[in-house]
Amino acid sequence: MEITLATTSDIPALCELLALLFSQEADFQPDEEAQRRGLAQILDNPDVGLILVARQKNQIVGMVNLLFTVSTALGQRVALLEDLVIAPTQRGNGIGSQLLKQTIETARLHDCHRITLLTDLANESAQRFYRKHGFSFSAMIPMRVLL
Repeated sequence: MEITLATTSDIPALCELLALLFSQEADFQPDEEAQRRGLAQILDNPDVGLILVARQKNQIVGMVNLLFTVSTALGQRVALLEDLVIAPTQRGNGIGSQLLKQTIETARLHDCHRITLLTDLANESAQRFYRKHGFSFSAMIPMRVLL
């Protein structure tokens, strides 16, 4: 297995993984056209972020988005981790851990001083996974308004 940066030619495979992820999440629904637009915006703008993919035999079996912003609390660059998803047939093989470790290292290389992520409140297995890799709960709660 190798972990590489995604390219625009990977978008169809990434959309398939996102469809799996969004069908499991309470707040989102798969929308291939929206996912294509979002992925293209990230891939076309390196200052916005990057997408890492896990490949086995030239097939994408996992992905994660790392989006960049600035924290005024830290006075430094930080990252948002989004859309970590592994193909169901590959789960339990350590691919998610390898992908997350590479994502953390990539964030450090891009001078990020914190990574924040959201996971479904009911997804206790994801919460255990992230805690195992050094993430902890925040006293902050997410709120949003759709525009």
